[in-house]
Amino acid sequence: MHCPFCRHSDSRVIDSRTADDGTAIRRRRQCPECGKRFTTAETVTLTVVKRSGVTEGFSRGKVVSGVRKACQGRPVSDDDLALLAQTVEENVRASGCAEISSHDLGLAILTPLRHLDEIAYLRFASVYRAFEGLEDFEAEIALLRAERDLAGADLTDHTSPPGEQPPGSRDELTSSSP
Repeated sequence: MHCPFCRHSDSRVIDSRTADDGTAIRRRRQCPECGKRFTTAETVTLTVVKRSGVTEGFSRGKVVSGVRKACQGRPVSDDDLALLAQTVEENVRASGCAEISSHDLGLAILTPLRHLDEIAYLRFASVYRAFEGLEDFEAEIALLRAERDLAGADLTDHTSPPGEQPPGSRDELTSSSP
């Protein structure tokens, strides 16, 4: 690391700390030549490989603008979109990959978008999964309905209204009167 004051080619690390929720390292350095101190920040770069082969840095702004088109006319706020972009970035970084293809990034957006808004999810999925006809939409809608029904069944199977015992419970079997 070159000293920004005297341009000496070496420096000594005095202190290191994590910054930005662990996505960066802040280092306090001192130049052995002039004795001045300075701070550096080290971050891991996440790159996106486009279809053309060109690479560029990951941008939450691009995620938001792409999803915003799918959310047009839907009750989704800018804060919701910013949170979605943050979630996508955290998920991609957690995978441990330094590079991701633009297609895989689009697919990584689908799960959080499904939880945010199903209509926007269908719009976005139609592009990234290359829907070719009505049958693709119908299959995806059937999958969404099945997941919703399964989630609803899980909630109703394990709960009973207050004061009632689930059918076949021990109290129901022993409390029968002649």
